[in-house]
Amino acid sequence: MRRGVARAAGAATVFSIPVIALALVVSMPESPLVVFDQRLVQAATDITRTNPELRQALILWQEAFQGRWVNLVGTGLCVWVWRRHGLPARALWAFLTLMVSWNLELGMKLVVQRPRPILEDAVVLVPGYSFPSGHAANAASAGLTLTLLVWPLLGARARIAVPAVVMALVLCTALDRVFLGVHYPGDVIGGIALGSALAGASYLGYQSWNAAAAAPADEVGE
Repeated sequence: MRRGVARAAGAATVFSIPVIALALVVSMPESPLVVFDQRLVQAATDITRTNPELRQALILWQEAFQGRWVNLVGTGLCVWVWRRHGLPARALWAFLTLMVSWNLELGMKLVVQRPRPILEDAVVLVPGYSFPSGHAANAASAGLTLTLLVWPLLGARARIAVPAVVMALVLCTALDRVFLGVHYPGDVIGGIALGSALAGASYLGYQSWNAAAAAPADEVGE
């Protein structure tokens, strides 16, 4: 157990280095990335303002992909994998990863404290800080976690289709945040990187713990 936690913590630290570097860059008001971010979010929201149907679709997507709904669906999938397929350890790992990642992603906002985009004619207004995008981070961490959860249950075609659908959903969620003007492109990139790093590191820890837990049984079998 300790070995798995240590491996997950170490991997999370290494995987999060690019996110930390990006957080430092976006914290510098005059950095070229911040200027580029502002130009892109302005151009994206200009498109949204002239398309009422697009604006409505983006708002609906925003509501549907809030962390509480995504993780509620994820929890249901964990229960299904546990009860229907008899994989309690894998289901518990996925559930804990969903909850821990969600809270760490929210905590990162309080550390960086990047203000949200300031636009003269805002499309929508939302509270809180901007980096990383919580929607993008949660979509990435939940998407990767749930894909890994069901991976042993998927056939050859599903192992192509499921990751493709997940990536499409994550990308659409990232674009939604920028076109609504509530996040900069750097925020969604940081969110996807952070969410993927947390889920990936957690899975490495789970694999290590699972291998260690199975070892005594294998030895007995010998």
